[in-house]
Amino acid sequence: MTRDGSVVTVGTFDGVHLGHRAVLDEITRRAALSGRRSVLVTFEPHPLEVVNPAAAPSRLTTAEERLAVLATSALDQVVVLRFDRAMAALSPTQFLDEVLRPTCDLRELVIGHDHGFGRGRQGDVTTLQELGRERGIPVDVVDQVALPGGVAVSSSVIRRAIAGGDLEAAAKMLGRPYAVDGVVERGEQRGRTIGYPTINLAAPPRKLLPPDGVYAVVVDTPAGRFGGMMNQGHRPTFSDGRRALEVHLFEFEGNLYDRRVTIQWVAALRDIRRFDDAAHLQAQLEEDQHRARTMLAVAHPDLEAPVRASE
Repeated sequence: MTRDGSVVTVGTFDGVHLGHRAVLDEITRRAALSGRRSVLVTFEPHPLEVVNPAAAPSRLTTAEERLAVLATSALDQVVVLRFDRAMAALSPTQFLDEVLRPTCDLRELVIGHDHGFGRGRQGDVTTLQELGRERGIPVDVVDQVALPGGVAVSSSVIRRAIAGGDLEAAAKMLGRPYAVDGVVERGEQRGRTIGYPTINLAAPPRKLLPPDGVYAVVVDTPAGRFGGMMNQGHRPTFSDGRRALEVHLFEFEGNLYDRRVTIQWVAALRDIRRFDDAAHLQAQLEEDQHRARTMLAVAHPDLEAPVRASE
């Protein structure tokens, strides 16, 4: 069945948090009732990276991560527009008439409470509703989502929680654990010499990371899901100042080079510190492994059973 027109929302949707989910739920609900398509129009790169790079925030989701999360929603379509100086210069009227309407066959527009688009974010709720009335396009607003206790959900609040190491609060606002996607690289294989082989990833350039340290993690790989412990940051014992993500996977045997994995932060174990030698580091890693397994047994009991993966 061909569906005429779309119910549309617009925004950066960085993090695809509970507030964003409320907007997506509303447009998919309306689309189902009206027999139209539900469409999210978003941007890449983040608009502030173009108009004010110094103020651009670190990303909760890279472009690939955001699409992966959106794929779990009931949306019919995601339109990713390249944001550049020309788009930044469009007025709200131009953006509505020259971009949204022809791109999506726009029939209804639903936006978040703090939404703004067009040159200088001039297209606030009032402006958009006036433009909509002139064109016979309903423009409605979804109220802000708050957690029990009144904490308002927003990308900026989540960024502060992650930067401060409050992974539990961030997960509540995201509706899922905070995670990073990446491709496994070839490391220097030092971990193998002390009995703790690792997979190594470079953090995406603009990805927001929690404070550096050692963490209990869950890792989704092409070979399945595994618990593990991760060193995030530099490696002072080996005089290596490069910032990296090194994960020792529990119950894993195999090769993941050049494969994409997703790492979920579960809980912090300790700060990074320098050890006198590899033997002292190995003793600490044994303690870290015990603590990580104990935490994961509570948070992810499905990981308790050993799983083997062949190369």
